[in-house]
Amino acid sequence: MFYMNKMPLDHMNKAMTATEIVANLAKLEGWTLNGDGADVVIEKTYRFADYAQTMVFVNTVAWQAQARNHHPELRVHFNHCVVRFQTHDVAGLSKADFECAAAVDALPGSALPAITTPSPS
Repeated sequence: MFYMNKMPLDHMNKAMTATEIVANLAKLEGWTLNGDGADVVIEKTYRFADYAQTMVFVNTVAWQAQARNHHPELRVHFNHCVVRFQTHDVAGLSKADFECAAAVDALPGSALPAITTPSPS
C-alpha cells in the first residue's frame, strides 16, 4: 500500500487560464481536453488485457485519489477505463487536475501486477 499527503487546498482555489491549460496538457502524454466552460475536463483512456487488470488499476487510482483528496470520474469497462479530472470548486481545471493526471500516468507500468487467469483443472 502507499499513502500520500493530501493536496493543499490552494492548488484547487484557482481555475487555470486557457494558456496554462494548453501548456500543462502538452506535458501529459495521451491526455485530451474535452468540453468547455464549467464542463471542461482532461481525460485519458487506459487499456488493459482483461477485466481483472482494469479493476486493479481502478482500485489503485481510487486509493491515490483518496490520499490526495482529489477524485476523478472513472468510466469503467471490461478492458479499459476512462479517467477524467476537473475541479468542480473552480468550475474548470486547476493545477491539482494536472498533478493528479501525472500521478495516474505513473501507475500502469509500475503499480499493476501481472494477472493471469488460472487454467481449468
